[in-house]
Amino acid sequence: MKEIVRREAAVRACLKRFSGRQMQPGVADCVKLAAHSMHKMGVAVPLLKGVRYRSELGAAKALKEKGFADLVEAMDALGLVRIAPAMAWPADIVAGRSREDGPFAYALSVVHEYGAARTIAFGPDGKCSVGIPDLSHPDTVAWRVAHG
Repeated sequence: MKEIVRREAAVRACLKRFSGRQMQPGVADCVKLAAHSMHKMGVAVPLLKGVRYRSELGAAKALKEKGFADLVEAMDALGLVRIAPAMAWPADIVAGRSREDGPFAYALSVVHEYGAARTIAFGPDGKCSVGIPDLSHPDTVAWRVAHG
């Protein structure tokens, strides 16, 4: 399958599964969204095997138990190549600053349009939708999700 076709299919699959859904830790959240995109791209996410959580605090605890300080460290451990967010393609993953009142410093999103002009993410209202990410923060990072 051609790369762009696979990427577009992964983005459509993410939209079909998550668009309009309210965030529900362990079921519909940024980690599950990113993992779904990677799975559709043929990339395994072994770090999630056997991991269960039902709250944001439970998710933070599970992350720490796996030995990671934050979601960026966990994504780096998957062996994906870091890229500049502006170089992202559909189905790549972006980590941006999370809301201040949550237990995570970062939140993950799936690139919807080239250059991360738009991403699929859980917004401040807790719903998953396509939006324009703030790529101006210097801590924003992205990873290329290459076909596995």
